[in-house]
Amino acid sequence: MARSIWTGTISFGLVSIPVRMFTATESKELKFHFVHKDDMAPIGYDKVRKDTGEHVDPEDIVRGFEIEKGRYVPLEDEDLDRLDIELTKAIDICDFVDLDEIDPIYFRKAYYLQPEDGAEKPYALLVRALEETGKVGIAKVVIRNKQHLAALRPVDGAIVLETMYYADEVRKPEKVKSGKLREAEVDMAKSLVENLSEKFDPEKYDDTYRKELLELLRAKAKGRKLPEPADEEPGEVVDLMAALRESVERTQRAQKRRAPARKTSAKRKTSAKKPARKAS
Repeated sequence: MARSIWTGTISFGLVSIPVRMFTATESKELKFHFVHKDDMAPIGYDKVRKDTGEHVDPEDIVRGFEIEKGRYVPLEDEDLDRLDIELTKAIDICDFVDLDEIDPIYFRKAYYLQPEDGAEKPYALLVRALEETGKVGIAKVVIRNKQHLAALRPVDGAIVLETMYYADEVRKPEKVKSGKLREAEVDMAKSLVENLSEKFDPEKYDDTYRKELLELLRAKAKGRKLPEPADEEPGEVVDLMAALRESVERTQRAQKRRAPARKTSAKRKTSAKKPARKAS
């Protein structure tokens, strides 16, 4: 079993679910080492041999792939030239698929693609086609000596290339023994999810941890007294059904309080409009 990298809780309403975090993906990228060109001895970042500590000149260092423990194979520039040069310079679209068919776990890193001078029209044509069909292009592209799987999708009139993990880089989750769930519990959990549902607005969220840490560092730099670390309170064990019911009731009360405010705001907007002038 993989080793957990973090422990914490998922919380929504009054419900808290303790969880452990595991990496869901793993990179299968070939990693190269710096080695001495004469006998393939590994070279450290400080340009010294790891076995003897002897300094090595840059011209004596080459890239080497560890094909098995302690055994390296050198990689020369001409070896890369033997690869398919067309493949290294092309984003080759293999298929077009629906975006909702791709689990977000496969996405890796996003890049913007902009057209070269004179290529604006075919670029715009591809953007329009993707927008109106709702499809994304699944492609292969070589970036920095690694072939990536990628998705091309339209965003605000531009094309975003998002590198993806291959299927063998995505780990399968372990099966969870949940026990028997009661229908009342499921219905209550669904009600809580619905009551807490909003339209996604990325501007709504910011990194509060980064802000607080930056404020603490600035205060420390000015010699101010820092707050004492808060004692972590032990998690309270509560009845699941009771926590769900109380959470639903709280969200319902909150929705009722927000409703009059929304109506008042709408009335103000309506009254602020000038009456239409009658036609003469």
